[in-house]
Amino acid sequence: MLAGTALKQTAANEPGVFLGVMRSVKGQVWRERLSAEQARLAAAICQHHDLPELLGRILAARGGTLENIPDMMAPTLKALLPDPSSLQDMDLGAARFADAIQKGESIAIFGDYDVDGASSAALVRRFLRAHGRDAVIYIPDRIFEGYGPNVAAIEGLVERGAQLIVTVDCGSTSHEPLAAARRLGADVVVIDHHQMGEELPAAVAVINPNRQDDLSAQGHLCAAGVTFLFLIAVTRHLRRAGWYANGKAAEPDLLALLDIVALATVCDVVPLTGINRAFVAQGLKVMHRRQNVGLRALADAAGLNSAPTPYHLGYILGPRINAGGRIGDAALGARLLSSDDEGEAARIAATLTQLNRERQEMEQRCCLEAIAMAEARLEATPDLPLILVGSEAWHKGLVGLVASRLMDRFRRPALVMAWDGEAGDGTGSARSIAGADIGHAVRAALAKGLAKKGGGHAMAAGVTIERGRLEELEAFLIAELASSVTTARDISALSVDGALTPEGATSEFVDLLEKAGPYGAGHAAPRFVFPAHRIGFAKLMGEAHVRCTLKSGGGASIGAIAFRAVGTPIGEALLSGDGRPFHIAGRLQRDTWGGREKIEVLIEDLADPMQQKL
Repeated sequence: MLAGTALKQTAANEPGVFLGVMRSVKGQVWRERLSAEQARLAAAICQHHDLPELLGRILAARGGTLENIPDMMAPTLKALLPDPSSLQDMDLGAARFADAIQKGESIAIFGDYDVDGASSAALVRRFLRAHGRDAVIYIPDRIFEGYGPNVAAIEGLVERGAQLIVTVDCGSTSHEPLAAARRLGADVVVIDHHQMGEELPAAVAVINPNRQDDLSAQGHLCAAGVTFLFLIAVTRHLRRAGWYANGKAAEPDLLALLDIVALATVCDVVPLTGINRAFVAQGLKVMHRRQNVGLRALADAAGLNSAPTPYHLGYILGPRINAGGRIGDAALGARLLSSDDEGEAARIAATLTQLNRERQEMEQRCCLEAIAMAEARLEATPDLPLILVGSEAWHKGLVGLVASRLMDRFRRPALVMAWDGEAGDGTGSARSIAGADIGHAVRAALAKGLAKKGGGHAMAAGVTIERGRLEELEAFLIAELASSVTTARDISALSVDGALTPEGATSEFVDLLEKAGPYGAGHAAPRFVFPAHRIGFAKLMGEAHVRCTLKSGGGASIGAIAFRAVGTPIGEALLSGDGRPFHIAGRLQRDTWGGREKIEVLIEDLADPMQQKL
């Protein structure tokens, strides 16, 4: 079968339904990603740019036009980099930072405990070192201090001599801590990307493309992306001041920092559109050269010996850096990414890898308990629009991961609480499905006094509550979300790019797909359906995954894997469906285990052909 050719069988009154699948094993409708209008555009793209049909279809379905195809397929900084000065307060902040470098002022960096925060802090520190300066990096403890600057930490940095404090991936809403810095005589430059209100904190500059008066249209950047633009602006100020001409320092090679920017861009799951595509595409090239001592050590500790891809950044390197912030020392990630000491980098990489292993074990135990609780609640109330579970035994750094697993498994918002003893407060993290705004619901609960802290966005939120307010909070959130969750679950769909058979899933075919990459948030990896393929040799891999073989009617076969499928409808169907035909939906990936390359299917959903109405 021709790869990428959409099958036109549809259910009555449901245009674009792929293979007639109205309800898959995961309860989803399968729809063709490419609309009729985009299909016409795809044909024009192929003709205008002399591209294969499949490539044109994939690009058109992801926002491709006749004009932007070259930048989509070969994203470069030269073509896509915005003028840093287009961001509000950029020149103010860059001038203050450049002045601090020239005067030799003491600089401190206050970051966040995730990959984006660690990457942003490392970027600033590496830039300073290239100018013969250094900085203290302060990363707050996730459990005891929480997100963002706090008064005690700011006071401590000023007491240690900080004259300029740069906050990265935080600070936009830290009014009291930044006011304390000003009161003590220290200046603050905020570099952030989070949503914020109209009121600005007390800072020399608040550089945030998502502040309400910013017209740069760069709100899709992660904090490391904003930081990179900031460093370009600082370099420009120093150049104009004659700093490099005077021989004080050589102009830094900012392009060498793109591996860190790419890591943060992928791990913070920001849309891979515009300049973000160039950050990742060019950053992967830099990372492949293995020049960053810390990243090289982390890749070695993870056993990564192939050319890096967005998958490696998001699922192998990123979780290791995050592990420090979740259950260990939150500053380890920033130290690793800014280190040039081979021995130190190897030690930190080994520690993060061990912490990640412990995190995985803890997460698995928490997930099993949470799933059991959720199933009991859903057995009593099947249409429950929100799953809320909690335990005194769960680690606060893991509740977001557990909430994500519950949301994905049960296809509804999930809020997971870690309680501080039987009578203490609870720290919770929520994840939601598209169409049900959990952040709005949590902010509304905060406004009604049902929570002590709370905030977030449509897909994720955090909350701190008193134990005695749990039932009130749950009732409020259920009332807020019920209608939108019902609607979202009814229209939940899986987008499909086309049909495929094992004969077409070749290395050359994947090479073609990669021409339209890199893929990630906002630029989804192509998804194909293997129609009516039989399941063979299904078996457990580890404790949570299922590996099997897909066989076409012509006898060709391809390996496949379903991650975290054990105990889910997909896992049960695969393990009990030996020899039965299924429509299998998934993505293609290269498996280079043992030095040999093969193409396999990453299973995302499946459907029984006999249960579909064609």
